[in-house]
Amino acid sequence: MSVLIVIPARYASTRYPGKPLVALTGADGRARTLIQRSWEAAMQVSGVDRVVVSTDDDRIRSVAEGFGAEVVMTSEACRNGTERCAEAHEVLGVRYDIVVNLQGDAPLTPHWFVESLIAGLLADPEADIATPVLRCDGRALKGFIEDRRHGRVGGTTAVFGKGNRALYFSKEVIPFTGRQYSDDEPTPVFHHVGVYAYRPAALAAYPGWPTGPLEALEGLEQLRFLEQGRPVLCVEVEARGRHFWELNNPEDVPRIEAMLRHMNMN
Repeated sequence: MSVLIVIPARYASTRYPGKPLVALTGADGRARTLIQRSWEAAMQVSGVDRVVVSTDDDRIRSVAEGFGAEVVMTSEACRNGTERCAEAHEVLGVRYDIVVNLQGDAPLTPHWFVESLIAGLLADPEADIATPVLRCDGRALKGFIEDRRHGRVGGTTAVFGKGNRALYFSKEVIPFTGRQYSDDEPTPVFHHVGVYAYRPAALAAYPGWPTGPLEALEGLEQLRFLEQGRPVLCVEVEARGRHFWELNNPEDVPRIEAMLRHMNMN
């Protein structure tokens, strides 16, 4: 089995232009760009044959090559990270058994999230795509609700049914719980972790599918699979004491830097 990790990164983000090149300061006081920290996270995953950064921007390419990453240039026409992964896989000209999309805004992704994801997809031959979900405790759920109360797009939540098949993903907090939870109490809300593992055939087909109304409304690329009736596997992962958050907005920078310091991550 061969595994490719692609880190899609674009400069022209609607919500946060230039996001991949934002500097994040770790516990040692040194600043490294978001794209470098995401690449370092990818390099810690075991059982992976190749890691590439995929971008359409020369500024990102220059920075990524400067810290030692392999870069695959892809088209400005890619509408999201999944389309960029599909193009990168095609450009490389080598067919991998599994292609992982480790998005360039998730530098806190632990290696075991990705390893569990790959194992989950291998164990479920009927799934076209797998993605990790992390059960929220009360503290995390309060953070989600607070972000939405202030009009910020925070983390994405997921609901799934029998066989851990995804039912829906949303930037709203779902399901509705109607009660308060203590900080360390498990809740029925699952944080969707922005990592994907695809089977090559489904990934290659994805750019040819139309953007559906749910994907357009939510701005969530994985909904295209659901709108096409394709099975999406949710793999529950364990935090093991680690904090996790994606960099979605400028307001997330101090939150992620605080997490880096808390975990003593340089």
